[in-house]
Formats: sequence, structure tokens, C-alpha cells
Amino acid sequence: MSTDGQEKVKPVMEECEQQMEKAISHLKHGFERIRAGKATPHTLDAVKVDSYGALVPLNQVANIAIPEARLIVITPWDKNQLKSIEKGIINANLGFNPMSDGNVVRVSIAALTEETRLELAKEIKNEGENSKVTVRNARKDANSELDNLAKNKGVAEDRRDNEKQNVQDLTNKYNKEIEDLVKDKEKEIMTI
Repeated sequence: MSTDGQEKVKPVMEECEQQMEKAISHLKHGFERIRAGKATPHTLDAVKVDSYGALVPLNQVANIAIPEARLIVITPWDKNQLKSIEKGIINANLGFNPMSDGNVVRVSIAALTEETRLELAKEIKNEGENSKVTVRNARKDANSELDNLAKNKGVAEDRRDNEKQNVQDLTNKYNKEIEDLVKDKEKEIMTI
């Protein structure tokens, strides 16, 4: 057993990094749902379809294709599901107007207005700030746990201080990644 408490601080550091990684994953997932005036595979993730009495995700009752930048084509596996798919898209309140031709449902993605782009940019910044708060909370929790280990369990203070610096380095790394993700998404939104 190490005298400086390495095995005691290791789980604290791993938990801290896992929490920060979750913040990044959550942010990326949130950004996938923000539409940038073009179709993506995740554009219709929020759509639930009534399939024989149960609400299921759209991708469980149909094939979703993106043949053009602003068009989504949904091909149901059962043609009787066409009306349910249209209704599910409308009920998801995504601002889309689905059109059915009896075989497939087409969803056109309208180009974003300048006002909409600015609103989305604001939403993106808020999501980024929420992720930074999560990262800071993970830092705070890790630092508190390191203080407790130094106080109660014999972890050397210099070990604690070194680990606190490592926690700060992780915080800086993840905050930079968040800033880069926000900047990239804003650029995508503002590009016409």
C-alpha cells in the first residue's frame, strides 16, 4: 500500500472525469437535436409514433433517409402506419409539416431566418454554460472528497494538492472542449 494514498485518490479522480465526460456527452446529444436548417439523422429523435397501442420511437416503425440536405424521407415498414407517423411528427411540436404520398412521408426542413439563427445561438450558449456548471460541480465534489481524504484517511497533503491541480487541469480541458463545441455549433447555425 502506497504511503501517499494513490489508491485512495484514484477513484475520486475517475469519478470526477466520468462526470465531466457525461457533461460533454449530454452537450453533444443536445446539439444533435438543435436543427441548423438542414436534416440530420437525429432531427426526428423526439418523435413517438402510436404503433398498435404503444408509443414507440419513429425509428422503430420506419426507415429514415436523408436524400437531400433539407429533406427527410420516412418509409414505414407497415404502410398502415403512415397516418400515425404524420401525427407523431406533428405532435412532437418540432415545427415540421409532414406530407404523405401513400408510400412515404416527406418532411421538408425550411431554411432558418436570421432571427431564428440568433435564438438558436443563444440556446447553444446556454447549453454550453449548463455543461460548464456540471464540470465545475464535478471539480467541487472531487476537491471536497480530496480534502476529506487528507483530513480523515491519511492521504498526504502534498498528494491532495497535486490531485487538486490535476482536477483543475481536467476542468480546464473539459471547459475548453465545451467552448470549442459551442463555437463549432454556433458557426454551423450562423452559416447560411
